[in-house]
Amino acid sequence: MHGGGDGPADTTAVLRNGLEGLLFAYCPDKAVAADPVHSGAVQCDGVVPGHTVLEVSHTGVGAVGGSAEGLAAERWLKGARFTFHSLRAHLPSRLWRERTAVNSDEKLFASFMSRRGVLTATGVAGATLAVGPLLGAGPAAAAAQDKTPAQAGGDGPASVLGVPAADPVNTPAVNGLHLQFGSDASAEVVVSWHTLRPVKNARVLLGNAKGAYTHTFGAETVSYTDAKSGQDVYAHHAHLTGLRPDTDHVYLAAHDGAQPEFGSFTTAPRGRTALRFTSFGDQGTPTLGKLSNGTYVNDNLGSPAAGNLPAGVERVRPLFHLFNGDLCYANLATDRVRTWSDFWDNNTRSARFRPWMPAPGNHENELGNGPIGYQAFQTYFALPRQDGQSDTTRGLWYSMTAGSVKVIFLANDDVCYQDGGNSYVRGYSGGAQKKWLEKELKAARADRGIDWIVVCMHQVAISTADQFNGADLGIRQEWLPLFDRYGVDLVVCGHEHHYERSHPVRGQQQNATLTPIPAATRTDVIDTTQGTVHMVIGGGGTSAPSNQLFFNPPACRVITSVTAPDSSTGKRSPVYTREDAPWSAVRDAANSYGFASFDVDPGKPGGLTTITVTYYDVTGTQGEMKPFETFTLQRPRRDA
Repeated sequence: MHGGGDGPADTTAVLRNGLEGLLFAYCPDKAVAADPVHSGAVQCDGVVPGHTVLEVSHTGVGAVGGSAEGLAAERWLKGARFTFHSLRAHLPSRLWRERTAVNSDEKLFASFMSRRGVLTATGVAGATLAVGPLLGAGPAAAAAQDKTPAQAGGDGPASVLGVPAADPVNTPAVNGLHLQFGSDASAEVVVSWHTLRPVKNARVLLGNAKGAYTHTFGAETVSYTDAKSGQDVYAHHAHLTGLRPDTDHVYLAAHDGAQPEFGSFTTAPRGRTALRFTSFGDQGTPTLGKLSNGTYVNDNLGSPAAGNLPAGVERVRPLFHLFNGDLCYANLATDRVRTWSDFWDNNTRSARFRPWMPAPGNHENELGNGPIGYQAFQTYFALPRQDGQSDTTRGLWYSMTAGSVKVIFLANDDVCYQDGGNSYVRGYSGGAQKKWLEKELKAARADRGIDWIVVCMHQVAISTADQFNGADLGIRQEWLPLFDRYGVDLVVCGHEHHYERSHPVRGQQQNATLTPIPAATRTDVIDTTQGTVHMVIGGGGTSAPSNQLFFNPPACRVITSVTAPDSSTGKRSPVYTREDAPWSAVRDAANSYGFASFDVDPGKPGGLTTITVTYYDVTGTQGEMKPFETFTLQRPRRDA
């Protein structure tokens, strides 16, 4: 399983350290817990200077890695023993904020990966868990492993923390480290971070699965000036190309004078191979905004739950994550740039290890930031530019292929009637997005190597929430006929802040709302050749959930038009038409927050391929969760 696994000794864990705060530590292999719901988190409260946690195990929780600058070997788990050993090898996963300064990229990489310790444990059940190195020593790192950071080429005092930045006041840190796949997820990855000042020599140092340095990729820098604050933002994107499919990598993101940040990733498989991905939308941040008078307020629909969802995603460790729009609600915030920074600070613990692939939502539309308001989104992300896109629309819609799955990302403000952003931009592509979508769908369905077509978008075609956003007729008019024509299997979206899903739908009633027609009503096993399943997964963490607003029995309010602009606000109010909802299948009224996990099983030649879908309610601060439901999508393989 790529981005998942089946062994009980490989559960994700959470590591606490008194010096560094909350650290999330994971191995770069593809294993995951047999039971990510019930396995507890590993915690540490004290520190022992000079040591670094490499791997920790206990019953139900598997090997994890990460920098802790030491820990106390007590109060971890009742009945478990932990012993330090020296290790002449290199971190198999993640070092968090190792400080070092060296004279070359290879020395920097070698110094960073050297001089580590390993932790083994005797579990509660009495079985010794030998937690050995997962990565061997590369030649460059081996040459440096017995040297201090200064001896390896640094210019400052050697310590576990490395050397400080040459100018910690004026040198920006590597902030918001995150990944994106390119169009071919088996060969292309983009490593991105941002600063609020210009930097020199932004680059990514790539290492192989043995922890040895292999190559340096220069990063291109793009920028925007936030129209509200006047703050400049610089995003640095290193395009890693020519990678091998299904391959583990480690990397450092760096620019001159700053301490590097560590991450790892796995490229997607090529061809029919099992893999896992996850999805949610509408997150916000777990922080408050600050008004000009110094008062802190919730000005971006944030909540503590926004901090819980990344931890939940990391428990199942997908290959990639689909973000269904409305990332951080910066367009509502007093300080839009600070809100974006808070968003990345929260999510980098996951997004530096697996690509988080976004669809833009209405709250990515920020007044004054570009001709149609998406310049911040387009700066923080480097998404594949498509035929027919201009500088104004670059990266707003795109696609990627991972294994036998084609994922298509749409920008729904282009077709929606609802006036949901800072400015009303319906029709901004002039039909270019729709033309591209049909071409993309036609090619995907004709490709015998692609079994599944998944669409990720923000606004919805279905919703049974009352007094919330509702469904949008524009999507039903523009997108649904194409989904029917080319047999889209699955649509994931957000916008409504709850979880629900439809029966497979095919065709539309010829009424004022173009009501989708259910093609089948079985809810446990669904043949997607009969129709498209729509999933609303909008419980990513906002402070305004909609799961308590369901119509009973199910019904839907559909936005069929908007009023003229209000003379004082300039906003257009939605005009609603209510319909019955025969397409409604499953709803989660009891819980506000969660995400969906999708396990793709390629099946056998000539047979069926399946996606097992589990929706998890996230209930705790460390990603504690419980499954709400599991169901299966199936269809014949295209090579049948």
